[in-house]
Formats: sequence, structure tokens, C-alpha cells
Amino acid sequence: MPVYRLLVNGIEREVEARPDTPLLWVLRDQLGLTGPKYGCGVGACGACVSLLDGEAARVCVLPVGELGERAVTTVEGLDDHPVQRAWIAGDVAQCGYCQAGQIMSTVALLRDRPQPSDSDIDEALRDNVCRCGTYPRIRRAVHAAAELAREEGR
Repeated sequence: MPVYRLLVNGIEREVEARPDTPLLWVLRDQLGLTGPKYGCGVGACGACVSLLDGEAARVCVLPVGELGERAVTTVEGLDDHPVQRAWIAGDVAQCGYCQAGQIMSTVALLRDRPQPSDSDIDEALRDNVCRCGTYPRIRRAVHAAAELAREEGR
């Protein structure tokens, strides 16, 4: 079985996996990172969203053999990020299952659009499914995170 060197949350890790193993299973089963969730397995729900070189990616459909040199960041790799603080302050999560994916998609959004409009938020998060329907709280938290990031110069 091939051995892969991965940069995950700033730490180089070595894993042994078949090339077609979804990165989600490597993160969860081999590295113990349970933030990215299995929701649908086809890239449709967003529960697994992590960042690859800062871009939101659905890791349930990305084979580890196709990762290459890209750096992976999961919700565990965020360090007191404004998005996390805005989520907590806004009491966003209900069941919480989708929230890591929502947070990671928001981090990517704010990197590209530091002052997103409601339509920017809707577009960036449209494929992140929240079965509890916390979308109004999510949108408020995205705006709050953008404000926090501006105040901190992030």
C-alpha cells in the first residue's frame, strides 16, 4: 500500500492508504480528525468541507492519491479564528453536524471576500446543507466574523 506525506493543520503526517481512499477517511480514521463529517459521500452536502491550500473542498470525494502537495486544513486546525468566535457568540449550532463544513466554507469565503454581501454568503454556502435550518444564524455569524476579522486585521 502506498505511503503518503500529507501536510495537515500545519503538521506533516505520513499515512498508508490505497490511492482511491477518500481523504475524509484518512483524516477521520487514520489521523483522528473528526471535524470533517461524513454526510452524503458524493460531495453534495458540505459536511466534510476542509480547506486545500485555503480553498474549500469536499474531501469525501477527493481520493488521497490525488491530493498532491496541497496543504489540508480542517476545523481542528483553525486557531481561535474569528469565524469560530462568531459562531459561538451567535449560538449558531443546533445539532452541530454540518457546522465544521459551514465554518470552513466561511473561512474560504472571507479570504476571498472580506466584506461579503448576503448574496455572496448565500452563493458560497448554498451547497452546505443544514438540516436544522440555522441559515439565518449562519448568515449573521458570517457578517460578525467578517467584522471581527476586519477589526483584527486578519
